[in-house]
Amino acid sequence: MSYLKFDKNLMINLEQSLPKEMLRTNKSGAYHCTTIVGCNTRKQHGLLVIPIPEMDDKAHVLLSSLDETVIQHGAPFNLGLHQYANDVFSPNGHKYIRQFDCETVPTMTYRVGGVILTKEKVFISHENRILIKYTLVDAHSDTTLQFRPFLAFRNANDLCVENNAINKEVRPVDNGVATCLYNGYPELFMQFNKEVKWVDDGHWYKDIIYYKDRDRGIPYREDLWVPGYFELPIRKGESIIFSASTYQADPSKFEATYAQELIGRTSRTSFYNCLKNSAKQFYLRSPKGMYIMAGYPWYNVRGRDELIALPGCTLAIDHRDDYEAIMATFLRALREYIDEGKRSDVITEIDLPDIPLWTIWSIQQYRRQTGLNQCREKYGEDVRRLVEDIRADRVKNLKLNPSGLVSSEGEHSPVTWLSASLGGRPIIPRTGYIVEFNALWYNALRFLISLYENVPEEGAYVAELTELAAKLKESFVKTFLNDYGYLYDYVNGTYTDLEVRPNMVIAIGLEFSPLDRRQRKKVLDLATRELLTPKGLRSLSPKSYAYTPIYVGGPEERERAVHQGPARPWLFGFYADAYFKVFGVSGLGFIERMLIGYEEEMAEGCIGSLSEMYDGNPPYTGRGAVSTAKNVGEILRTIKNVKELNKLQTIDQDYV
Repeated sequence: MSYLKFDKNLMINLEQSLPKEMLRTNKSGAYHCTTIVGCNTRKQHGLLVIPIPEMDDKAHVLLSSLDETVIQHGAPFNLGLHQYANDVFSPNGHKYIRQFDCETVPTMTYRVGGVILTKEKVFISHENRILIKYTLVDAHSDTTLQFRPFLAFRNANDLCVENNAINKEVRPVDNGVATCLYNGYPELFMQFNKEVKWVDDGHWYKDIIYYKDRDRGIPYREDLWVPGYFELPIRKGESIIFSASTYQADPSKFEATYAQELIGRTSRTSFYNCLKNSAKQFYLRSPKGMYIMAGYPWYNVRGRDELIALPGCTLAIDHRDDYEAIMATFLRALREYIDEGKRSDVITEIDLPDIPLWTIWSIQQYRRQTGLNQCREKYGEDVRRLVEDIRADRVKNLKLNPSGLVSSEGEHSPVTWLSASLGGRPIIPRTGYIVEFNALWYNALRFLISLYENVPEEGAYVAELTELAAKLKESFVKTFLNDYGYLYDYVNGTYTDLEVRPNMVIAIGLEFSPLDRRQRKKVLDLATRELLTPKGLRSLSPKSYAYTPIYVGGPEERERAVHQGPARPWLFGFYADAYFKVFGVSGLGFIERMLIGYEEEMAEGCIGSLSEMYDGNPPYTGRGAVSTAKNVGEILRTIKNVKELNKLQTIDQDYV
């Protein structure tokens, strides 16, 4: 039985099926995203959504959807589904769905009278091209298929309205047609692996509704252009393949290309395999290097997100070569920024003050997977240079103070992951001494010491770092640890922020923490009571007057709520690390039980992946971006750590 299979009863119930989304990417920035019933509910949904670097750094929807119609005895049965004004759904093709299976490739099974038709979708790796394979499993009479392409040709964050500026020309190509609605866009080639008839029948389909956008308080109505339709007969047992791409392909090779793309795919047969498959979808290969996308469907590459996601999305799934390629690209961009002030045109937010600290943390995870000597040889000098950059005040907005603590100015512009702002001002003005910045700084020093402490010629340097780390540890405890046993979120002069937030869990989850085991346990106990949920750590304690657990409403309302209560799965990775630091292998059972909460999400939201955030209160509904790299990465890293600790426990038992 498939791990991700949905039957007829769920599929025809739109209240249950519409909230479930699916995502496929080409690992080069293009994607296909829609609901499991094929009804687009966001403006970012589409069958072929691609980056167009010549225009901007955004994704663009070329082909919004493709409506299939089964014709028997002259009677048409349209399998499409769209939501129109007044919440009218048409043409209700979901009522013919018998099953949706997403184990290897998304596969829909339709039954129309005596006709059984399957539809499978495959995105070609590193190409702006999607293939859809239709197989007529059973039919008792002659069957014809029609296909109507719904075209958008727009930025994925915009909407299309009926206009006279479109280019309605459709030109024939091998077994299909090509068209381009607006200047500046590439042509869209729509082809089949067998001869097909094209019928010019251009119409605007007006007032298509995207209810997810309506619920977010943003524009949600669209008009889409359908230039005509394809028509071809299909025999029982026959398969035909449709290709949509930005270049003309050879129809005779469609079957071979489809089969080749299936080789090496990770089937979604378990929780781990779902996340592994999801992790690889964030990979972005381009002529400029290799990266990790922050999330879909509206994020690009973001520095901090990439660094947090990197170990889990590569090392935890045994993709060490990919880790090294992504880190090489990142280090090159970071050096250009620190040394020359040149910002990357791919990686955003590389100028934030904690980026060097997260870089060192990410390299530290490499050492945990490969070994001390190998890590020192590969990245020792990079870690050393970053530490020295901080000590020499070469990192913008990260000042090393005589106490050993580092400070940043974040009152006027957000500098931490709690980055929500209104009117250009941070909602949470974390400034001065920031708890996770200083914990990461202490961890960085101790990690660098561990890399070189056994290298004889580095004795004096190690002693110098050790003295600085000792001073920093003392200052950290004095500055952040309060009488209630938890850590201030930030300290600015005489002001101490008393809000209970999860950043203190980062401080106790690091390999080298400035807190001792007893102090860690007090922080952990409070985090467990006030922040832990089955979907991650709340961004703010429910005891706070500002607690807003649900990320809903219009743009301003959501911006105010985003870091005031919703839970983030990526923070559970640090919570699990802290839990093992305090309880050792005896904590395995609890962490394994907590992971069940994330496994439940494999059949919710974006199936097989994790949403950006979850409500802070039950039922912990997923919100924000439907698939997020650092959430997937940190849960994968936790699973990897659990497996390794289970092995150690087994070895220990063997010696009892």
